[in-house]
Amino acid sequence: MTRKRQGYDDIVVTAPVTIPYARFSIRGAHWWIGRALGTLVKDSGIAKDAIDGFCVSSFTLAPDTAIGLSEHLGLTTRWLDFVPLGGNCGVVGLRRAARAVQSGDANVVACVAGDTNHVDSFRQGTANFSRFARDAAYPIGAGGPNASFAYLTDYYMRVYGAEPADFGKMCVAQRENALKTPHALFKKPLTLEEYLASRMISDPIRLFDCVMPCAGAEGFLVMRREVAEEHGLKYSRVLATIERHNAFKGDPVQFRGGWVLDRDELYGQAGVTPADIDFVQTYDDYPVINMLQFEDLGFCAKGEAPAFVRANTLTYNGSFPFNTSGGQLSVGQAGAAGGMLGLVETIRQLTGQTLGGKVPNARLGLVCGFGMINYDRGLSTGAAILAAA
Repeated sequence: MTRKRQGYDDIVVTAPVTIPYARFSIRGAHWWIGRALGTLVKDSGIAKDAIDGFCVSSFTLAPDTAIGLSEHLGLTTRWLDFVPLGGNCGVVGLRRAARAVQSGDANVVACVAGDTNHVDSFRQGTANFSRFARDAAYPIGAGGPNASFAYLTDYYMRVYGAEPADFGKMCVAQRENALKTPHALFKKPLTLEEYLASRMISDPIRLFDCVMPCAGAEGFLVMRREVAEEHGLKYSRVLATIERHNAFKGDPVQFRGGWVLDRDELYGQAGVTPADIDFVQTYDDYPVINMLQFEDLGFCAKGEAPAFVRANTLTYNGSFPFNTSGGQLSVGQAGAAGGMLGLVETIRQLTGQTLGGKVPNARLGLVCGFGMINYDRGLSTGAAILAAA
Protein backbone atom coordinates (compact mmCIF):
# COMPACT_ATOMS: atom_id res chain seq x y z
CA MET A 1 0.00 0.00 0.00
CA THR A 2 1.32 3.44 -0.94
CA ARG A 3 1.66 5.74 2.04
CA LYS A 4 0.44 9.31 1.90
CA ARG A 5 3.17 11.80 1.05
CA GLN A 6 4.41 13.79 4.03
CA GLY A 7 4.32 17.56 3.92
CA TYR A 8 7.38 19.76 4.17
CA ASP A 9 6.58 21.50 7.48
CA ASP A 10 8.63 24.70 7.60
CA ILE A 11 11.26 23.90 4.97
CA VAL A 12 12.12 26.94 2.86
CA VAL A 13 14.31 27.87 -0.09
CA THR A 14 16.31 31.07 -0.20
CA ALA A 15 19.32 32.92 -1.63
CA PRO A 16 18.69 32.51 -5.39
CA VAL A 17 21.98 32.86 -7.27
CA THR A 18 22.85 33.07 -10.97
CA ILE A 19 26.41 33.31 -12.24
CA PRO A 20 25.95 35.30 -15.47
CA TYR A 21 26.22 33.09 -18.52
CA ALA A 22 28.92 33.13 -21.20
CA ARG A 23 28.54 31.68 -24.67
CA PHE A 24 31.93 29.94 -24.39
CA SER A 25 34.36 29.67 -21.50
CA ILE A 26 37.93 28.47 -21.03
CA ARG A 27 37.13 27.77 -17.37
CA GLY A 28 35.96 24.41 -16.08
CA ALA A 29 32.70 23.47 -14.37
CA HIS A 30 34.54 23.57 -11.02
CA TRP A 31 35.07 27.32 -11.44
CA TRP A 32 31.44 28.03 -12.31
CA ILE A 33 30.07 25.97 -9.43
CA GLY A 34 32.65 27.47 -7.07
CA ARG A 35 31.55 30.96 -8.05
CA ALA A 36 27.95 30.01 -7.30
CA LEU A 37 28.85 28.59 -3.89
CA GLY A 38 30.90 31.67 -3.06
CA THR A 39 28.01 33.92 -4.01
CA LEU A 40 25.60 31.87 -1.89
CA VAL A 41 27.88 32.38 1.12
CA LYS A 42 28.28 36.09 0.44
CA ASP A 43 24.64 36.85 -0.28
CA SER A 44 23.21 34.80 2.58
CA GLY A 45 25.69 35.73 5.28
CA ILE A 46 25.88 32.04 6.21
CA ALA A 47 29.46 30.90 6.67
CA LYS A 48 30.76 28.18 4.39
CA ASP A 49 31.49 25.99 7.42
CA ALA A 50 27.80 26.22 8.38
CA ILE A 51 26.75 24.65 5.06
CA ASP A 52 26.62 20.98 6.02
CA GLY A 53 24.79 19.66 2.96
CA PHE A 54 25.77 19.89 -0.69
CA CYS A 55 23.80 18.85 -3.79
CA VAL A 56 25.51 19.16 -7.19
CA SER A 57 24.48 18.67 -10.80
CA SER A 58 26.82 18.97 -13.78
CA PHE A 59 27.59 17.32 -17.12
CA THR A 60 31.16 18.61 -17.41
CA LEU A 61 32.48 18.01 -13.90
CA ALA A 62 34.12 14.69 -14.81
CA PRO A 63 36.25 13.03 -13.62
CA ASP A 64 34.95 14.53 -10.36
CA THR A 65 31.53 14.15 -8.82
CA ALA A 66 30.19 15.97 -5.75
CA ILE A 67 32.71 14.35 -3.42
CA GLY A 68 35.77 15.42 -5.41
CA LEU A 69 34.31 18.88 -5.86
CA SER A 70 33.86 19.16 -2.09
CA GLU A 71 37.62 18.92 -1.65
CA HIS A 72 38.25 21.50 -4.35
CA LEU A 73 35.87 23.93 -2.65
CA GLY A 74 36.93 23.20 0.93
CA LEU A 75 33.54 21.95 2.09
CA THR A 76 33.02 19.56 4.99
CA THR A 77 29.48 18.15 4.90
CA ARG A 78 27.45 15.47 6.62
CA TRP A 79 25.05 15.10 3.68
CA LEU A 80 26.06 14.94 0.01
CA ASP A 81 24.30 14.18 -3.26
CA PHE A 82 25.16 14.19 -6.95
CA VAL A 83 22.10 14.53 -9.21
CA PRO A 84 23.06 13.92 -12.86
CA LEU A 85 19.52 14.46 -14.13
CA GLY A 86 20.00 17.52 -16.31
CA GLY A 87 16.70 19.31 -16.77
CA ASN A 88 15.17 17.72 -13.68
CA CYS A 89 18.09 18.37 -11.34
CA GLY A 90 16.50 21.45 -9.75
CA VAL A 91 13.30 19.75 -8.62
CA VAL A 92 15.02 16.50 -7.63
CA GLY A 93 17.80 18.35 -5.81
CA LEU A 94 15.23 20.41 -3.94
CA ARG A 95 13.33 17.27 -2.94
CA ARG A 96 16.44 15.52 -1.64
CA ALA A 97 17.69 18.59 0.21
CA ALA A 98 14.31 19.37 1.76
CA ARG A 99 13.96 15.87 3.17
CA ALA A 100 17.54 15.95 4.46
CA VAL A 101 16.87 19.16 6.38
CA GLN A 102 13.46 17.95 7.53
CA SER A 103 14.96 14.74 8.95
CA GLY A 104 17.86 16.50 10.63
CA ASP A 105 20.54 15.02 8.38
CA ALA A 106 21.59 18.56 7.47
CA ASN A 107 20.84 22.08 8.63
CA VAL A 108 21.73 24.10 5.53
CA VAL A 109 22.03 22.54 2.06
CA ALA A 110 23.56 24.33 -0.91
CA CYS A 111 22.04 23.14 -4.20
CA VAL A 112 24.18 24.14 -7.18
CA ALA A 113 24.19 23.23 -10.87
CA GLY A 114 26.78 24.45 -13.32
CA ASP A 115 28.64 23.63 -16.50
CA THR A 116 31.26 25.05 -18.76
CA ASN A 117 31.01 25.26 -22.53
CA HIS A 118 34.18 24.93 -24.54
CA VAL A 119 34.08 25.20 -28.32
CA ASP A 120 33.69 21.43 -28.69
CA SER A 121 31.76 20.65 -25.49
CA PHE A 122 28.35 20.20 -27.07
CA ARG A 123 29.53 17.77 -29.74
CA GLN A 124 31.42 15.71 -27.20
CA GLY A 125 28.47 15.75 -24.83
CA THR A 126 25.97 14.55 -27.41
CA ALA A 127 28.32 11.84 -28.65
CA ASN A 128 28.55 10.35 -25.15
CA PHE A 129 25.29 11.45 -23.54
CA SER A 130 24.02 7.92 -22.97
CA ARG A 131 24.53 4.34 -24.12
CA PHE A 132 21.60 4.79 -26.51
CA ALA A 133 23.14 7.96 -27.93
CA ARG A 134 26.62 6.51 -28.24
CA ASP A 135 25.71 3.15 -29.75
CA ALA A 136 22.46 3.67 -31.64
CA ALA A 137 21.95 7.32 -32.57
CA TYR A 138 25.23 9.18 -32.93
CA PRO A 139 26.93 6.69 -35.32
CA ILE A 140 24.17 7.16 -37.92
CA GLY A 141 24.20 10.95 -37.78
CA ALA A 142 21.27 11.42 -35.40
CA GLY A 143 23.31 12.68 -32.47
CA GLY A 144 21.96 15.39 -30.25
CA PRO A 145 18.55 16.57 -29.14
CA ASN A 146 17.54 18.39 -32.34
CA ALA A 147 16.69 15.15 -34.13
CA SER A 148 14.95 13.68 -31.08
CA PHE A 149 12.73 16.70 -30.56
CA ALA A 150 12.01 16.96 -34.28
CA TYR A 151 10.59 13.45 -33.97
CA LEU A 152 8.43 14.40 -30.97
CA THR A 153 7.37 17.73 -32.48
CA ASP A 154 6.34 16.18 -35.78
CA TYR A 155 4.20 13.60 -33.99
CA TYR A 156 2.53 16.23 -31.81
CA MET A 157 1.75 18.43 -34.79
CA ARG A 158 0.22 15.58 -36.79
CA VAL A 159 -1.88 14.21 -33.93
CA TYR A 160 -2.92 17.35 -32.06
CA GLY A 161 -2.90 20.00 -34.77
CA ALA A 162 -0.23 22.33 -33.44
CA GLU A 163 1.02 24.87 -35.98
CA PRO A 164 4.48 26.43 -36.30
CA ALA A 165 3.00 29.74 -35.19
CA ASP A 166 1.94 28.15 -31.89
CA PHE A 167 5.52 27.19 -31.10
CA GLY A 168 6.61 30.58 -32.35
CA LYS A 169 4.28 32.41 -30.00
CA MET A 170 5.94 30.76 -27.00
CA CYS A 171 9.40 31.67 -28.30
CA VAL A 172 8.36 35.29 -28.91
CA ALA A 173 6.80 35.58 -25.44
CA GLN A 174 9.89 34.14 -23.79
CA ARG A 175 12.09 36.58 -25.69
CA GLU A 176 9.92 39.46 -24.45
CA ASN A 177 10.42 38.22 -20.90
CA ALA A 178 14.17 37.83 -21.45
CA LEU A 179 14.61 41.43 -22.56
CA LYS A 180 13.99 42.41 -18.93
CA THR A 181 16.55 39.90 -17.63
CA PRO A 182 20.09 41.34 -17.51
CA HIS A 183 21.97 38.03 -17.82
CA ALA A 184 19.94 36.69 -20.78
CA LEU A 185 22.24 36.03 -23.73
CA PHE A 186 19.59 37.03 -26.29
CA LYS A 187 19.24 40.81 -26.27
CA LYS A 188 17.12 41.51 -29.36
CA PRO A 189 13.34 41.30 -29.67
CA LEU A 190 11.98 38.39 -31.68
CA THR A 191 8.92 38.67 -33.90
CA LEU A 192 6.70 35.85 -35.06
CA GLU A 193 7.65 36.70 -38.64
CA GLU A 194 11.33 36.29 -37.80
CA TYR A 195 10.63 33.00 -36.07
CA LEU A 196 8.71 31.59 -39.04
CA ALA A 197 11.36 32.77 -41.50
CA SER A 198 14.25 31.22 -39.57
CA ARG A 199 16.01 28.27 -41.17
CA MET A 200 15.08 24.66 -40.56
CA ILE A 201 17.49 22.78 -38.34
CA SER A 202 15.80 19.36 -38.20
CA ASP A 203 12.37 19.55 -39.81
CA PRO A 204 10.04 20.74 -38.23
CA ILE A 205 12.49 22.25 -35.70
CA ARG A 206 13.50 25.80 -36.62
CA LEU A 207 16.47 27.82 -35.44
CA PHE A 208 14.60 29.60 -32.65
CA ASP A 209 13.17 26.32 -31.35
CA CYS A 210 16.67 25.32 -30.23
CA VAL A 211 18.40 26.31 -27.02
CA MET A 212 21.87 27.78 -27.26
CA PRO A 213 24.53 25.96 -25.20
CA CYS A 214 26.57 28.19 -22.92
CA ALA A 215 28.43 28.21 -19.60
CA GLY A 216 26.98 29.29 -16.27
CA ALA A 217 25.68 28.24 -12.87
CA GLU A 218 22.56 28.50 -10.71
CA GLY A 219 22.08 27.83 -7.01
CA PHE A 220 19.97 28.21 -3.89
CA LEU A 221 19.94 27.23 -0.20
CA VAL A 222 17.51 24.94 1.61
CA MET A 223 16.96 25.29 5.36
CA ARG A 224 14.32 25.58 8.05
CA ARG A 225 12.28 28.75 8.25
CA GLU A 226 13.71 29.82 11.60
CA VAL A 227 17.26 29.62 10.25
CA ALA A 228 16.34 31.85 7.31
CA GLU A 229 14.66 34.32 9.64
CA GLU A 230 17.66 34.35 12.00
CA HIS A 231 19.80 35.48 9.09
CA GLY A 232 17.24 37.96 7.77
CA LEU A 233 16.80 36.05 4.53
CA LYS A 234 13.81 36.32 2.24
CA TYR A 235 12.43 32.87 1.50
CA SER A 236 9.71 30.88 -0.21
CA ARG A 237 8.00 27.85 1.29
CA VAL A 238 8.04 24.36 -0.19
CA LEU A 239 4.43 23.16 -0.48
CA ALA A 240 4.67 20.06 -2.66
CA THR A 241 6.98 18.18 -5.01
CA ILE A 242 6.86 15.15 -7.32
CA GLU A 243 9.28 13.20 -9.50
CA ARG A 244 8.88 10.27 -11.89
CA HIS A 245 11.38 8.37 -14.03
CA ASN A 246 10.89 6.33 -17.22
CA ALA A 247 7.12 6.85 -17.22
CA PHE A 248 4.91 5.39 -19.98
CA LYS A 249 7.73 3.23 -21.30
CA GLY A 250 5.30 1.42 -23.62
CA ASP A 251 4.31 4.56 -25.56
CA PRO A 252 5.74 4.33 -29.10
CA VAL A 253 6.64 8.03 -28.99
CA GLN A 254 6.51 10.54 -26.17
CA PHE A 255 3.30 12.53 -26.20
CA ARG A 256 2.94 12.71 -22.40
CA GLY A 257 5.26 12.75 -19.40
CA GLY A 258 5.37 11.44 -15.87
CA TRP A 259 3.77 14.59 -14.48
CA VAL A 260 0.30 13.29 -15.29
CA LEU A 261 0.79 10.27 -13.02
CA ASP A 262 1.48 12.39 -9.94
CA ARG A 263 -0.19 15.74 -10.51
CA ASP A 264 -3.21 14.99 -8.31
CA GLU A 265 -0.88 14.27 -5.41
CA LEU A 266 1.11 17.42 -6.21
CA TYR A 267 -1.92 19.69 -5.99
CA GLY A 268 -3.40 17.71 -3.11
CA GLN A 269 -0.25 18.01 -1.03
CA ALA A 270 -0.09 21.75 -1.71
CA GLY A 271 -3.83 22.22 -1.11
CA VAL A 272 -4.27 24.17 -4.35
CA THR A 273 -5.54 23.70 -7.90
CA PRO A 274 -4.00 24.64 -11.25
CA ALA A 275 -6.24 27.71 -11.31
CA ASP A 276 -4.54 28.99 -8.14
CA ILE A 277 -1.05 29.07 -9.65
CA ASP A 278 0.19 32.58 -10.45
CA PHE A 279 3.03 31.63 -12.80
CA VAL A 280 4.73 28.55 -14.23
CA GLN A 281 8.35 27.82 -15.08
CA THR A 282 8.59 24.98 -17.58
CA TYR A 283 11.72 23.20 -18.73
CA ASP A 284 11.97 24.56 -22.25
CA ASP A 285 14.75 23.01 -24.25
CA TYR A 286 12.24 22.94 -27.16
CA PRO A 287 8.75 24.49 -27.41
CA VAL A 288 6.84 21.21 -27.81
CA ILE A 289 7.83 20.11 -24.32
CA ASN A 290 6.21 23.26 -22.94
CA MET A 291 2.93 22.07 -24.40
CA LEU A 292 3.27 18.65 -22.78
CA GLN A 293 3.85 20.31 -19.42
CA PHE A 294 0.83 22.61 -19.81
CA GLU A 295 -1.33 19.56 -20.49
CA ASP A 296 0.11 17.02 -18.11
CA LEU A 297 0.06 19.44 -15.17
CA GLY A 298 -3.61 20.17 -15.69
CA PHE A 299 -3.65 23.67 -17.15
CA CYS A 300 -5.48 22.30 -20.17
CA ALA A 301 -6.55 18.88 -21.45
CA LYS A 302 -4.40 16.60 -23.61
CA GLY A 303 -4.22 18.00 -27.11
CA GLU A 304 -5.54 21.42 -26.08
CA ALA A 305 -2.19 23.15 -25.54
CA PRO A 306 -2.18 24.79 -29.00
CA ALA A 307 -5.52 26.47 -28.25
CA PHE A 308 -4.30 27.31 -24.73
CA VAL A 309 -1.22 29.03 -26.16
CA ARG A 310 -3.35 31.00 -28.62
CA ALA A 311 -5.64 32.16 -25.80
CA ASN A 312 -2.90 33.54 -23.49
CA THR A 313 -0.15 36.14 -23.74
CA LEU A 314 2.37 33.96 -21.81
CA THR A 315 4.34 37.06 -20.79
CA TYR A 316 5.28 37.97 -17.22
CA ASN A 317 2.75 40.82 -17.12
CA GLY A 318 -0.04 39.14 -19.08
CA SER A 319 -2.22 36.04 -18.91
CA PHE A 320 -0.59 32.78 -17.82
CA PRO A 321 2.94 34.06 -17.15
CA PHE A 322 5.51 31.37 -17.87
CA ASN A 323 9.30 31.24 -18.06
CA THR A 324 9.38 34.75 -16.70
CA SER A 325 13.16 35.14 -17.00
CA GLY A 326 13.01 34.15 -20.68
CA GLY A 327 13.73 30.50 -20.06
CA GLN A 328 16.52 28.58 -21.72
CA LEU A 329 15.29 29.52 -25.20
CA SER A 330 16.24 33.15 -24.61
CA VAL A 331 18.56 33.12 -21.58
CA GLY A 332 20.67 30.18 -22.77
CA GLN A 333 21.21 26.59 -21.67
CA ALA A 334 24.15 26.38 -19.29
CA GLY A 335 24.19 22.59 -19.23
CA ALA A 336 22.75 21.18 -16.03
CA ALA A 337 22.21 24.72 -14.74
CA GLY A 338 19.27 24.83 -17.14
CA GLY A 339 17.56 22.41 -14.78
CA MET A 340 17.75 25.00 -12.00
CA LEU A 341 17.00 28.13 -14.04
CA GLY A 342 13.24 27.98 -13.50
CA LEU A 343 13.51 27.15 -9.80
CA VAL A 344 15.89 30.02 -9.10
CA GLU A 345 13.56 32.37 -11.01
CA THR A 346 10.59 31.07 -9.00
CA ILE A 347 12.35 31.88 -5.73
CA ARG A 348 13.10 35.37 -7.02
CA GLN A 349 9.50 35.99 -8.08
CA LEU A 350 8.11 34.86 -4.71
CA THR A 351 10.61 36.81 -2.61
CA GLY A 352 10.53 40.09 -4.50
CA GLN A 353 14.12 39.70 -5.73
CA THR A 354 13.40 39.59 -9.45
CA LEU A 355 16.16 40.61 -11.84
CA GLY A 356 13.73 41.12 -14.70
CA GLY A 357 9.99 41.45 -15.14
CA LYS A 358 7.92 40.87 -12.01
CA VAL A 359 4.66 38.91 -12.04
CA PRO A 360 2.05 41.09 -10.31
CA ASN A 361 0.94 39.83 -6.87
CA ALA A 362 2.66 36.48 -7.24
CA ARG A 363 1.96 34.14 -4.32
CA LEU A 364 2.18 30.65 -5.83
CA GLY A 365 4.65 29.38 -8.42
CA LEU A 366 4.96 26.01 -10.11
CA VAL A 367 8.30 24.88 -11.52
CA CYS A 368 8.76 21.82 -13.75
CA GLY A 369 11.67 19.57 -14.53
CA PHE A 370 12.30 17.44 -17.61
CA GLY A 371 15.55 15.72 -18.34
CA MET A 372 17.68 13.01 -19.89
CA ILE A 373 16.26 12.55 -23.37
CA ASN A 374 17.39 9.51 -25.31
CA TYR A 375 16.34 8.82 -28.89
CA ASP A 376 12.60 9.05 -28.46
CA ARG A 377 11.76 10.37 -25.00
CA GLY A 378 12.82 12.25 -21.88
CA LEU A 379 13.22 9.91 -18.95
CA SER A 380 12.92 12.18 -15.91
CA THR A 381 10.08 14.50 -14.91
CA GLY A 382 9.34 16.49 -11.79
CA ALA A 383 7.49 19.50 -10.44
CA ALA A 384 7.37 21.64 -7.31
CA ILE A 385 4.93 24.18 -5.95
CA LEU A 386 6.42 27.01 -3.92
CA ALA A 387 4.63 29.74 -1.97
CA ALA A 388 5.58 33.22 -0.87
CA ALA A 389 6.33 33.62 2.83
